[in-house]
Amino acid sequence: MTFVYPAVFTPKQNGNGYDVVFPDLEGCTASGPDLEDALDAAREAAGDWIRVELEEEDAHLPEVSHEEDMKLEEGSFMRQIMVIVKLLPEYD
Repeated sequence: MTFVYPAVFTPKQNGNGYDVVFPDLEGCTASGPDLEDALDAAREAAGDWIRVELEEEDAHLPEVSHEEDMKLEEGSFMRQIMVIVKLLPEYD
């Protein structure tokens, strides 16, 4: 299954790297010392968040926010993060 959620990237106060939040994935955050590492960390964090949610018996993934509805702080920017989750049968 493929999932795409928006992530908001904000430059760190000290100017080294980025903090990342997912407005739709409650509590899902990441950071990195540069944009490439922040993107990788964001993809991994979103994947982990989605996998945990899918393991729940009453799994419910949130609706995806629309970019035009998001208000960003000055200097922040949004990127769509794609996560592919392979669902495999469980082996006992």
